[in-house]
Amino acid sequence: MTGKTQSAVKRRFGIGLVALALVATACTSGDAETQSNSDSAADAEPAELSITPEEGGEEIAPNTPVRVSAEFGTISDVRIDQTVVSEAAVPDGGEADGEDDEAELYDMTGTLNEEGTEWVSDWNLRPGSEIVVTATAENEAGEETEVTSEFSTLDAVAGQRLELASNFPSSGDTVGVGMPVVINFDMPVSNKTQVENSMNVVAEQEMSGAWNWVTDQMAVFRPEAYWEPHQNVTVDLNLAGVEASDGVYGVRNYQIDFEVGRELIATMHVPDHEMEIEIDGEHERTIDVSNGAANRRFDTTTTGVHVLMERYDTITMDSSTVGIPEDAPGSYRVDVNYAVRTSNSGEFVHEMSSNGAIGSANTSNGCTNLGMDDAVWFFENTLMGDILDTTGTDREFEWDNGWGYWQKSWDEWLDGSETDEAQMTTDGTPGSVHGEDL
Repeated sequence: MTGKTQSAVKRRFGIGLVALALVATACTSGDAETQSNSDSAADAEPAELSITPEEGGEEIAPNTPVRVSAEFGTISDVRIDQTVVSEAAVPDGGEADGEDDEAELYDMTGTLNEEGTEWVSDWNLRPGSEIVVTATAENEAGEETEVTSEFSTLDAVAGQRLELASNFPSSGDTVGVGMPVVINFDMPVSNKTQVENSMNVVAEQEMSGAWNWVTDQMAVFRPEAYWEPHQNVTVDLNLAGVEASDGVYGVRNYQIDFEVGRELIATMHVPDHEMEIEIDGEHERTIDVSNGAANRRFDTTTTGVHVLMERYDTITMDSSTVGIPEDAPGSYRVDVNYAVRTSNSGEFVHEMSSNGAIGSANTSNGCTNLGMDDAVWFFENTLMGDILDTTGTDREFEWDNGWGYWQKSWDEWLDGSETDEAQMTTDGTPGSVHGEDL
């Protein structure tokens, strides 16, 4: 299969056994047919193979696709060995020509056409590497032809190497059903389509999702609806060799494995002074709260779908960090316990036992205040990625305020994808990772 609908199964597992010989038996004309087939096989021309890039090429752009073509036969195997020889292209802690503890991240897969005569690599090549491509084809008689091409790729120049700066979640995390996949790069990306197609999200439960570029250095994946709970998700970042911008190449592949846990949804209608907690569709707990006093925009709790973010045993709430300097009207500086962030504009769910209005009035500076027992329970029983859906105020939660990505409808979110296509979490990325003119 070719184009933007190529199979992710082929992408992940390569061509493997590309073709199986099917043997049929007939009840009539057996001897004559056998003789005819035998003569045809004996006369079969040897399979001919061609590989690009060609043998001996030097400083080949890493985002050049490897192509294998066969005549008089079908391709049965393609192997690509990549040995990094440039120190500039080795990830931190690695060694050129040394043992690669993450070698499996660079296993190259490819897509074979239906006729079995054209194979194209799915991913880009490692910069600063010696590449050996070995291809095998069989003719009609089952005779094999093997061809090898050796060439080298262009170095990733120091200061022009795209790497992963940070990501949420991290491997090993268990997260809530609203969790986005947040990828922060160390350099701006201008070739967003190629980079977006290099990032593949695979989940046990099939869902549609899409990437958005919040900034030139931040890409975020969100499914169309909340993740199905109780499943594992893998994010393959096949960044090695992708040209992020002119002359800037990725040097390393990454893999992030996390688990989506139970479904916890918290809802809060601010005028009611209560938070309702449901776990896997069953009511779990009702919590008395006090929200923002709403005397001004700053101390109005935002309405919208919030995703729980980082958490602190103790944190200092300082109004100067959100634009209200010390000694200005409404300024504050106070230490609070059991705080869970819900936005980047200073909103937390946290303990504030000293607030005597909890459960009866909204008097906070915009945060959600809880009594000690409820605050401890919320802190210990919620996960990063859980949902807090708030209604009842006139301050709308901005989609790019923290992880407010569920504030966009699916159509709006999909419009923000550089590829303009959804990814299915079992079918792979929608398009080519190679350079547009290659």
